[in-house]
Amino acid sequence: MGASLRRLFIAYFFAVITGTTLGLLSGYSERVRAVFEPIIAFIRPLPPLGYYTIIILWMGIGDGSKILLLFLGALAPVFVSCVAGVTRVKQDYINRARTLGASKGQIFLHVILPASLPDIFVGLRNAMSVAYATSVAAEMVAAVSGIGWMVLDASKYLRSDVIFVGIIIMGITGILLDRILLYLETRIVFWKGKY
Repeated sequence: MGASLRRLFIAYFFAVITGTTLGLLSGYSERVRAVFEPIIAFIRPLPPLGYYTIIILWMGIGDGSKILLLFLGALAPVFVSCVAGVTRVKQDYINRARTLGASKGQIFLHVILPASLPDIFVGLRNAMSVAYATSVAAEMVAAVSGIGWMVLDASKYLRSDVIFVGIIIMGITGILLDRILLYLETRIVFWKGKY
């Protein structure tokens, strides 16, 4: 579990930083969106394991290839949710802030970002589930450690007890990761559903 979660958290961290930055900028600026949206639109429908073989050819079966795969899998949901969140912000909010003399930076920081946070958290939760499922599948394809590798290794020796324990651990871990993000959402976006 330690090996699986370490890869997952590293890839997820970089996907969140990159996806939210590019997504917020793309939602705010049509020029930035014109550059990055076609790239994400190309990556998003591809199954991560479909291009995993080429990543292995370039980077080997070490942690680097798995982290890159998880990063690419988690990037698209974060980016799409950020763009959607920014574009859904009511123009009235922006106009009122401008009327009160707010600069573009203040509008972005105090109006657009808080208003788009609910959508951003939906993307963060989706990205975590995609990255975790991809992590387990990638470990089954090419790995020497991790929970997915443990289940695959147990299947070679017909150890159904180890396989069942692995599946239960994967399910519980997935639920816990989602609950953590849901808890963070209720703490950070405490106004959601009140207005």
